[in-house]
Amino acid sequence: MQPATFLNRQAFFLRPDPARVIVRPFKPATEPRDLNPTDKTRANHIVDRVLALDSEAVAAQLADVLENFEGRHRNLLETFEARAEVMEQALAAHGTFSRDQRQLIGAYFLNEYSFEASALFNPSIVPHPDQSDAPKGGLRFILSLRAIGEGHVSSLTFRAGTIAADGSLSVDPTARLASSPRISRRLSAPDGDHIELTFNPDEELSERVIFPVTDSQSNGIEDARFVEFRDEGRKTYYATYTAYSGRAIRSELIATHDFMSFWLAPLRGDAAQNKGMALFPRKINGKYAMIARQDNENLYLIYSDDLYTWNGGQAVLKPEFPWEFVQIGNCGSPIELDEGWLLLTHGVGPVRKYSIGAALLDKSDPSKVLARSREPLLRPERSEREGYVPNVVYTCGAMRHNDQIILPYAVSDTFSNFATIKISALMQSMKD
Repeated sequence: MQPATFLNRQAFFLRPDPARVIVRPFKPATEPRDLNPTDKTRANHIVDRVLALDSEAVAAQLADVLENFEGRHRNLLETFEARAEVMEQALAAHGTFSRDQRQLIGAYFLNEYSFEASALFNPSIVPHPDQSDAPKGGLRFILSLRAIGEGHVSSLTFRAGTIAADGSLSVDPTARLASSPRISRRLSAPDGDHIELTFNPDEELSERVIFPVTDSQSNGIEDARFVEFRDEGRKTYYATYTAYSGRAIRSELIATHDFMSFWLAPLRGDAAQNKGMALFPRKINGKYAMIARQDNENLYLIYSDDLYTWNGGQAVLKPEFPWEFVQIGNCGSPIELDEGWLLLTHGVGPVRKYSIGAALLDKSDPSKVLARSREPLLRPERSEREGYVPNVVYTCGAMRHNDQIILPYAVSDTFSNFATIKISALMQSMKD
């Protein structure tokens, strides 16, 4: 197979940086509901040891911690205090504390976590909600990325960048610091917790890290497929993603208007029990529409009146060519073109080699397949085969800009890069 001649690989390698860290709760002890009796004893022992220090020793220890971690995090004292507040019930038996004691105890129950130490991959791209600094004829964008750290725990991180009028790309420098949001609202429901997360306005976009916060996500927020969704003039950014508990998976949804506050909620229905759901960027014939893969092999089209409930579906794409005989899946939300809906797909072939292809769906009835790529648009080159998971190229969402498709993609589940595709040439190749 020859590579697609109309696809232009860039040289924008976004690699994981183990120096970027956030602070997370350290758990030999947390809230009482999370502890077994042995853990409670360990927590009390740690607190007792701190309380046994005199005030000068407490102040000296706290100053040493602050000096040691200076410049690695924002507002560390506030973070220590917030951790102590979460542990209030566990600390109540020990009486009252001085401010220094509370902050030092908070520090003992935190640890640094290098959230992208292993991988930075599976990107998706959408227009930035703020285009005030966009160049003439160009566009500002937001890139979401899946980051993996110790224990193979996945979180969600972001970058911003610019597409110039000629289609050339640049990515803004990554912030040195990284931060987790606060939980500003939590609603308990039969299908699981619904969470609102809010970042501080002074934190740069690339500082913001969405780490698992519910039991269903405890081992990862995986493969977010962001899309700019428009409905009656309103614009919302949605992303379907896979929540992984370490035992089970399910599809969940993120909603945001500004990439500062995010609403996370589970999806319901028999079609939401698998990976790889992708929302169309607008309603079709008055209904929400989704591409999904309920059976680990084929792609389905699903309609719903309720954004959070998805059942049934109609198979519209099945493995047809050798590079996709094992299975196919979507590579992000469909992109609306004059010719129809462009759906990027991934195919798995011999030796579980992942490649990226495309299909063109009818604009008014996406169950109709108008055209399909017989050969991959993008497949692992020899220089892109080595990594955490060899022989994989993958994306969670591309974007149209003028006459091109801007395609961010991951290499061997390790790092990310970009490619650009001329739409006219792609359409012609799918007809040939």
